Amino acid sequence: MNPAQLHIFKKRDHMKALRRYLVFKYIQYLVLPSPNIIITLLGLLASLYVMLILTFPSVSRKSTVVFISGIAQADILVGCNIFSAITAGVIKSELSSAPFQSALGQNFQIANVHASSLLLSCVSLEAFLITFFPVETRNIRNVRCAKVTSKIIWAAVITECSLYQLEWVKGLNISYLGIHRQIQLLMNFCYEATALLKLLIYPIGVLLRIFNVYLFYKIYFRDHYS
Repeated sequence: MNPAQLHIFKKRDHMKALRRYLVFKYIQYLVLPSPNIIITLLGLLASLYVMLILTFPSVSRKSTVVFISGIAQADILVGCNIFSAITAGVIKSELSSAPFQSALGQNFQIANVHASSLLLSCVSLEAFLITFFPVETRNIRNVRCAKVTSKIIWAAVITECSLYQLEWVKGLNISYLGIHRQIQLLMNFCYEATALLKLLIYPIGVLLRIFNVYLFYKIYFRDHYS
């Protein structure tokens, strides 16, 4: 691509590409029942392309773009998952580290799916508010609120995956380390919290899908009959 073509590409309206990206991500995370390796790799390539687009000055800096950027960045965890799997294969002789590597790879995948699903739901909610309450919600539909919301989502997802990762410690015999009793009580609390979280994750995922379908249903029929 010569400099003239690159300049034209940078100045092009990329909103259509971003909308197609969102549709693809909705299918990947909120429609398909389970991750597919081909879809996952295609999603990673699409996210890399979107991250390139978002560096162009022609792309408007809106709250929706903040959420899209977060979705694209979440796919970096797919690369981390692949790297973790390769590392686990290289050091498979180290039996003590194998469970840790396996749990780490699973948590990268979980963090990617959960963060992306929540950020996509934010995009759906924002589209609903723009359609039905454009004036009333103008003060909260801004870049600042979008960044705060994204940080809260990432904090929740990181906390969730940290609890999952602690289960690796549960399978070890750590009594000989002389860990303080308060720390052991704290870890037991984390184990109980993890068990409760695992019971809640599936119904939360179902409710999230219903929530998105409802919002799209309302938006579609509002636009269809308006």
